[in-house]
Amino acid sequence: MNAYTWAAKLAVGMTAVVLAGCHHYVKQEDYDATIAELRANDASLRSDLNGLKSELDSRFAGYDAKISQLQGRVRVDLAAHFDTAQSVLRDQDKAALDEFASVIKEHHPDVVVTVEGFTDPAGSAAYNQKLGQKRADAVRDYLVQNGGLDASKIRAVSYGKAKNRQVVPGATGAQGEPNRRVALVIDHAPAGAG
Repeated sequence: MNAYTWAAKLAVGMTAVVLAGCHHYVKQEDYDATIAELRANDASLRSDLNGLKSELDSRFAGYDAKISQLQGRVRVDLAAHFDTAQSVLRDQDKAALDEFASVIKEHHPDVVVTVEGFTDPAGSAAYNQKLGQKRADAVRDYLVQNGGLDASKIRAVSYGKAKNRQVVPGATGAQGEPNRRVALVIDHAPAGAG
């Protein structure tokens, strides 16, 4: 259960309690059971995400990657996958993507991965939005075609040259290489979810 599902269930549960109070009495044990179930689901989600982050940390130790966990997600930032104005994956970056696909396929096949494409700030916003999407699509396609991941669980989006997403704000050329990247954001989606 992802964080959004958990929050939605909690909201529905709380709304039901409030509305039931208006029309019917909700038994304390029913309320307590619902809260206990939500807490158990939350603990399971945290455990799954902690395991995934730990697995990625150990497998990505040799790559230029930053792995972080935040609000029901694990984020893998892979630096400098693309040359200026290019959307073709470089050969040296494919090994990290192969490793990522292996971890997901073998141990976490129920997650949903969003590939986020970024650019440096050179060029127009429209150009960079399209270039970021081409980069995200290239990585998505690679993960599906070469990594064997389920295409229905891999999404691609572009943030282009969004200022609040630049690693080195305003940098272009060689200094802007960290801005020309993809990030892989993993959302927990248990079996049967979708």
